[in-house]
Amino acid sequence: MSIGHTLLALLESGPRHGYDLKHAFDERFGQDRPLHYGQVYSTMSRLLRDGLVEVEAVETGGGPERKRYAITGAGTADVSEWLARPEKPEPYLQSILCTKVVLALLTGRDAADLLDAQRAEHLRLMRDLTERKRHGALADQLVCDHALFRIEADLRWIELTVTRLDELAEAVTGGRRSTV
Repeated sequence: MSIGHTLLALLESGPRHGYDLKHAFDERFGQDRPLHYGQVYSTMSRLLRDGLVEVEAVETGGGPERKRYAITGAGTADVSEWLARPEKPEPYLQSILCTKVVLALLTGRDAADLLDAQRAEHLRLMRDLTERKRHGALADQLVCDHALFRIEADLRWIELTVTRLDELAEAVTGGRRSTV
């Protein structure tokens, strides 16, 4: 997720302080990984430097200065462009998991055990997401659905790979056994 673009889009509804941006982000997108205040302020500094936001007001009081940020026309255009640009599908898990399976086979380890452990972790996460979905707002339910569909695809890949382990072992080792 692009934190900068997300914060810019949140500013489209009106100027906000960094604290308010963090709260809005965490409420909508940060259930699993809330933003750190440092991320918010470093991101806002870059957006300010790049002319995508401006400081609308600086408030002083009993603590540190509080800047209220507003999105600029360039920031609004940047968000529009970002929202219109399709995202590249992210097949990261399969790449990492596939690498682990091949390395297990190359080193004589049990790739089936590795896949069984991964399947168990996927199923545990599915249970957690299903429970979260039951109690979440509609936006959170959709986030959970997206994650669940991805996990289901991963599970299908795991099942397919289990059925083809012997064939894969032959292909990656050339029929020779490796010892660890």
